[in-house]
Amino acid sequence: MQSQDRQDHWQNVYTSKAENEVSWFQESPAASIELIMQVGATRSSAIIDIGGGASRLVDDLIEKGFEDVTVLDVSEAALQVAKNRLGDRAARVDWIVADVTTWEPPKTCDIWHDRAAFHFLTEENDRTAYVARLKQALKAGGHAIIATFALDGPERCSGLPVVRYDPESLGRILGPAFELIDRRQHRHTTPWGAKQSFQFSVFRKTGLS
Repeated sequence: MQSQDRQDHWQNVYTSKAENEVSWFQESPAASIELIMQVGATRSSAIIDIGGGASRLVDDLIEKGFEDVTVLDVSEAALQVAKNRLGDRAARVDWIVADVTTWEPPKTCDIWHDRAAFHFLTEENDRTAYVARLKQALKAGGHAIIATFALDGPERCSGLPVVRYDPESLGRILGPAFELIDRRQHRHTTPWGAKQSFQFSVFRKTGLS
């Protein structure tokens, strides 16, 4: 999928559906928060949420006092939902409208979080571009928390095909610069009660190439 097509798709999703009318909606991103805290995040840690869209993770991070939070998404409409929800607190967040596969990181981060963005990259060139941005943006010793559909998860989402992973297959794509240090299976319940199988993988950037 071309970058413009990706942007058009997600703009349409977030202008035609309410925040809680999409399958990936979470009232509370508990698994993500748990892993962010587990890797040793402090209030001054630089955290970026890739494909964060209208996710409520940013609300929890601000509530916990994190001071350097960035949310990146290809859909401006998705980010606007989050900004409207946060109100005045939105000024405490850096908002970036960009496709992660073409984005040029302006600074480095301590924690790279991605829940359900990477698995939409079905073409090898897009995955390669994603990993290049991850390497560029994440500090040595920093952590990448990436959640995708598990091997027994859905084959499609939002009308699009996805690639399903386990921690090992995801690690092979990221390469030797990233060491797998934790894994979690997660059963997500959609707003209409369906169960979806996710896997969360936590990697530490080793500094190897």
